[in-house]
Amino acid sequence: MSRIISIINFIIDYFLIVLSVYSSLWLRFNGEIPVNYLSIFYYSVWFIALGKVFIYFLSGIYRIIVKYIHTHDVISFLKANIFSTLFFSLVIVIFRSEKFLYPRSVVIIDFILSFLFAISLRYVEKFILRSPQKSIQGESNRALIIGAGEAGSMVLREIRTHARSGIRVVGFVDDDRHKLKMSIQGKNVLGTGRDIPALVKKYNIDLVIIAMPSAPQKQINTIVEICEDTAVKLKIVPSTYDIIAGDVKFEQIRDIKIEDLLGREEIKLENKDIEKYIKNRTILITGAGGSIGAEISRQVSCFKPKKLILLGKGENSIFSINLELNRKFKGLNIVPLICDIRDKDKLKVIFRELKPDIVFHSAAHKHVYLMELYPDEAFANNVRGTLNLAELAVQNRVKRFVLISTDKAVRPTSVMGMTKRIAEKIIIGLMKKQKTTIFASVRFGNVLGSRGSVVPIFKDQIEAGGPITVTHPDVKRYFMTIPEAVQLVLEAGGYAKGGEIFILDMGEPIKIVDLAKKMIRLSGYTPFKDIKIKYIGLKPGEKLFEELVIDERSINRTQYDKILIARPENIDLKKLLEQIRKIDKGLYLQKGSDLKRKIKALV
Repeated sequence: MSRIISIINFIIDYFLIVLSVYSSLWLRFNGEIPVNYLSIFYYSVWFIALGKVFIYFLSGIYRIIVKYIHTHDVISFLKANIFSTLFFSLVIVIFRSEKFLYPRSVVIIDFILSFLFAISLRYVEKFILRSPQKSIQGESNRALIIGAGEAGSMVLREIRTHARSGIRVVGFVDDDRHKLKMSIQGKNVLGTGRDIPALVKKYNIDLVIIAMPSAPQKQINTIVEICEDTAVKLKIVPSTYDIIAGDVKFEQIRDIKIEDLLGREEIKLENKDIEKYIKNRTILITGAGGSIGAEISRQVSCFKPKKLILLGKGENSIFSINLELNRKFKGLNIVPLICDIRDKDKLKVIFRELKPDIVFHSAAHKHVYLMELYPDEAFANNVRGTLNLAELAVQNRVKRFVLISTDKAVRPTSVMGMTKRIAEKIIIGLMKKQKTTIFASVRFGNVLGSRGSVVPIFKDQIEAGGPITVTHPDVKRYFMTIPEAVQLVLEAGGYAKGGEIFILDMGEPIKIVDLAKKMIRLSGYTPFKDIKIKYIGLKPGEKLFEELVIDERSINRTQYDKILIARPENIDLKKLLEQIRKIDKGLYLQKGSDLKRKIKALV
């Protein structure tokens, strides 16, 4: 189809150039073309038109898909027309014949007219090609675009290009009052943010698209709060950081995620020292197929390590992250390994043969409820596995070892939290015993979007029509995004001097029920009316509130405002290891209640 259109355009351009030359003569002589110039026109115009369309062809304008023509394509037409006009001028100079002797003013007028004719033809075709399309979704979604700027203009253009999406833009909203009643691509700026509820009602709006990629978090939250009571669907254009080359594509316009609404600015840490300790080093990441491990793998890959070892127990997740990284980072030496960290003999071979310089240890059992049912598995993976890795790191002179821990390790009431606290103690104890490996721990809050976290669970419950299940109306948690969590890990790896527990200042904890209400509203429903919220009670091991540190007085701030350090306590490593090995002996033969009691005694 595109080739046929190009051939047709080639033929039409030929006749439009003929028309342009004639019109230029007509304008030059005020509608009365002298006979001698008519003779010149009839003799030479076929040659000039053929030469000009051939230059159009060489310039590549017939390869442009007319349906998607845009500003940069207009510049291509302008360049092609400049070269074709130079050809016209050279013909007059070279032939120096009365048969080709056009006035210079005709050449200039023809330059303008031929450009306008060529561009007008394409835009008429673009309109014809796009207008018959119908939505594949039946009725159109009537949309408001929030932000009458460059991003908003791009969004409108992309929506028009993807007419089959079923989105019909009614107008724009912008807090800049100077833009009110102004127009972008034929769509008016209808009001400010405060007018959104009235505009939704007046124009029967179904969809609001937030197109403000540079807006601060607080402004986005305000708009979302205004929209929450209107029952409209919300979508957002990603942040400027995420938009490649400053252009917005239709596929980038996505649903609002709860990660966009942390109630605080997303923390972006910056440490130029990260590359210094990662570049040209061999990096081992345990749990590399998990949410955190995979993101560590992605970010570490950007700093050009010599070798990246992806270690995990699940073959499917390791296969996926290995495939992704090989596609994105050509030439990076990636070694995928299927291994259980409880298998010390196999780990010995891995450390001896691959010689890692840095270990990021994110492999762990993390589900509180399941670990209450299977304390033996929690201990074997979180304690024994960590001890295996840490001891081998020392024996093989690994330079740095970073443990991924959790806020549930602070005054823990769950088996999962207790085992992670024991893992922290192992790291602190080993740091004080030797000087070859720098050990550090990183303590997370709840990581939004990670496997098994509350957000995907709530999303599935909403899609099923509810109810959303919340343990208690007063339960609160600290939240951070996956990128925030991984940045903290990488910063800690570079900043650590030995034995520290690094914590991210995540602001105030968020009520889980408020999170549930917000997710319901973002999905276009009303909490307790369209989607019910059901309180099911705290599960074994769960707490109403999580803490980041045992003693606030033990906290120090680093040179990075949002990174805190909990000073390590004194650990009797010899006694700790004796107790661990005593529990580990005959681990799977012990009763659950007895095992929980022994684990608690270690904490």
